[in-house]
Amino acid sequence: MTTSGDARLTVTTVRVATAPAFVELLNAQSPLLWRRKGAGLVGHGEALRLTFSGADRMTQAARAWQRIVAQATVSDDVQVPGSGLVALASFTFADTSAATSVLIVPRLIVGRRDDVTWITTVSVDGDTAPDAQVPTPVAVAHRAAARLAPGIMSEHDYERAVEAAIAHIAAGDVSKVVLARDLTGTLDPESDIRSMVAELAQAYPDCWTFAIDGFYGASPETLVSVRGGVVDARVLAGTAARGVDPASDEEAATALATSRKDLDEHAFAVRSVTEVLRPLTSHLVAEDAPFTLRLANLWHLATDVSGEVAAGVSALDLAAALHPTAAVAGAPTDAAVALIAQLEPFDRGRYAGAVGWVGATGEGEWAIALRCVMVTDQNVTAYAGAGIVADSEPATELRETQMKFRPVLDALAPLND
Repeated sequence: MTTSGDARLTVTTVRVATAPAFVELLNAQSPLLWRRKGAGLVGHGEALRLTFSGADRMTQAARAWQRIVAQATVSDDVQVPGSGLVALASFTFADTSAATSVLIVPRLIVGRRDDVTWITTVSVDGDTAPDAQVPTPVAVAHRAAARLAPGIMSEHDYERAVEAAIAHIAAGDVSKVVLARDLTGTLDPESDIRSMVAELAQAYPDCWTFAIDGFYGASPETLVSVRGGVVDARVLAGTAARGVDPASDEEAATALATSRKDLDEHAFAVRSVTEVLRPLTSHLVAEDAPFTLRLANLWHLATDVSGEVAAGVSALDLAAALHPTAAVAGAPTDAAVALIAQLEPFDRGRYAGAVGWVGATGEGEWAIALRCVMVTDQNVTAYAGAGIVADSEPATELRETQMKFRPVLDALAPLND
């Protein structure tokens, strides 16, 4: 592995027969994964690992990626998004975070998209590349389990923070702010974290399931993607619990779609995305009205945005420009981020940051890191937040965070609970 952005990489991608189930291909000690609807990337080893911090961490990474691509020799017999030279990356939410952001080029990738399966191998500065063979599948022996409880911020403290945020909104300091709270716990000693990844992917197939450098999750929110010169983004803001039967489920969706509070919150989020993307695209279209997106446990208001990406702009460049969106920060952005730092008594780390991959051609897929956990040694930290606007109610916002913790809590629930 190298930690230098000046490394010369030799990359070879070949088509192979269909690989086994993805979870059994993951490295048990350091899983690398990006997956949605059966398509994605499984990485083994690290040919290149770069870390970044500070306010310009994402633009630093974009410039470093340009140098890596310019010096690389790539042979790609597959030519689909995700084949050839690819890096997986995860970035912190805050400019001042003590956590590091990371960009990793795996030594070997097994990829799958549109019924095509491939292997990419990478050598560094002329060393020997790994064999272009599908790794031997290793079954999950023990389910990952942990009991999570409120961490630095209690439920009562969260409601008080929401009250404070509403006061700031009334004073005109911000129009919206997204406040999160944390849960912490310890993994059971025999836990195989791959089981959590598998359960998230199975329960939420429409979400982006990821495993990058100890960071795991299944995010419903696309930050931005680029494929064939077309940029797509999906904005989620506004949330409601699913109903207990078809009738109540339909009522919940209708109530969300007509909620002035949720529609206002959603409009803030859409506006923040389109204002950033317009200078980086030659054509941009956003849907006139949001639609209700159904997930396993929640309804969201969603709006799709699409356009043509400007020449020389990569998916990583777009992700850097977009982060943080109003969906995870608030509006105006700078004031909302400052208020988050004032009201949240913890460092979000990579929660609500950008997570995804970028390819040598500028294509890529990026999500906002939600419904996720950070695992360090055996310690687990999860976060969930809610968008606070003028007519928010503290108890309602707390319940929203409880719903958003559900995917991680279910995937880590001890079997005897």
